Amino acid sequence: MVAAAKAKISMTPAQPRVGAMDWTGFTEHLDGNGWAVLSGLLSASECRSVAALYGESGIFRSHIIMGRHGFGRGEYKYFSYPLPDIIADLRTSLYPRLAPIANRWNESMGIDVRYPAEHADFIKRCHKAGQTRPTPLLLQYGAGDYNCLHQDLYGEHVFPLQVAILLSKPEEDFTGGEFVLTEQRPRMQSRAAVVPLRQGDAVVFAVHNRPVQGTRGTYRVNLRHGVSQLRSGHRHTVGIIFHDAK
Repeated sequence: MVAAAKAKISMTPAQPRVGAMDWTGFTEHLDGNGWAVLSGLLSASECRSVAALYGESGIFRSHIIMGRHGFGRGEYKYFSYPLPDIIADLRTSLYPRLAPIANRWNESMGIDVRYPAEHADFIKRCHKAGQTRPTPLLLQYGAGDYNCLHQDLYGEHVFPLQVAILLSKPEEDFTGGEFVLTEQRPRMQSRAAVVPLRQGDAVVFAVHNRPVQGTRGTYRVNLRHGVSQLRSGHRHTVGIIFHDAK
């Protein structure tokens, strides 16, 4: 079943398209806001093909109904290893671009952890610590569904950036369902951001903390992310998390 599911998706290698992105502007926005968008990372046909994987059997390790756990309304499935080629390719192609940013952030926040240049080496670190379950996931929402604000931590080893790619077309496949981030700064009220996404856009955002330069030096702010309530239709998203889970 895994091979059959992979065969349904035709995708050019991710590395060239990832390399062609405006990483200077992206990095500036990510540093300033804790999130930034890679526009058009996937084509419309690729989006539809990935969303269609939700109905496959044999490629997922678990199926979560959000309402049963107080996570919101909707559902999602974690992929099992081996990941579908398109997911594995995106994971290994995006990581080397994000690792230098993650290392710079940790240095500025006084965190000793550093991340290797290649994703395979980071995964070895996770697996050595008992974090062996893959974390990329496919999410499905219907009318009235939403995802509560949360953080995807999963264990001791956490890569500080993750990616969500919108697979559905806003205002055509669904209405509502905006990607939302909140940022809590010390001694200040929380700040919310609604991230505008089109089909195929990828939002990269902080998993937990990000550095902010203040008058007395750099300090950490805490971020959470979620999805607002859908008013109509159906919405699919693929999440690419770079650390594995226990």
